[in-house]
Amino acid sequence: MAERPVFIPSTKPELLVTTRFVSFNWFSGFSVAQKQRSIASFHENITHAIHKDKILEISSKSLTEEGVEASAFNLMIETKKYNRKFSVECAFQASKVFTSGGPYVDLLERTSREAKKDERLKNSGRLIAFQFYQNSWPLEPKTLFYDWLYINALSKNQRLADAILSYECFTDIEFNHEKSINCQAYSAALYVSLVKRNLLKEALLSPESYSEIINQYETDSAHDNFSNKPKLL
Repeated sequence: MAERPVFIPSTKPELLVTTRFVSFNWFSGFSVAQKQRSIASFHENITHAIHKDKILEISSKSLTEEGVEASAFNLMIETKKYNRKFSVECAFQASKVFTSGGPYVDLLERTSREAKKDERLKNSGRLIAFQFYQNSWPLEPKTLFYDWLYINALSKNQRLADAILSYECFTDIEFNHEKSINCQAYSAALYVSLVKRNLLKEALLSPESYSEIINQYETDSAHDNFSNKPKLL
């Protein structure tokens, strides 16, 4: 058995996203088939536990095309000003600033997998901030910058964004809440919540506007339980 979080756009006025943990049968192995068996078990148990059946797995192992496309490895950011195109994953890794190096902007030219595995990200000291073009982002709140990158990229892909709005909750089988903090499934749920509250347009005006909106809301206790522990970003 394994346990993973499912992220739900919240209907509570004080929350944007609700996090619930659900246990399911884990099928060991690295093949896509084994991952998809785990996803199927996870989603079946989510339906039983929280009575939702419109569930989207967001990862490269997703059983749906939109779930694969919405993966941070595949979701692309296009900058009109600089005429560049790169994945959310590459943008996130290329923005990391450490005590002894970074940001390593050359990672924008790499594949998502190459960017994530770059040795400099492990050997440059402690992470202290994010720098994305002219904007500097703090480490707290912990997922603020990653979510902003993801939401901005998704908002510019109308077809995919519309598909995601048809789902009730989101999962990522690759996300281990005991080791990591940022999660594309959480970011997708946050996007849906902002749309449903008519806050998306204001949130996309600037990093400052986005931060102000996000900081007005609480995070639920389940999400705090894993996001407040020291983990990999």
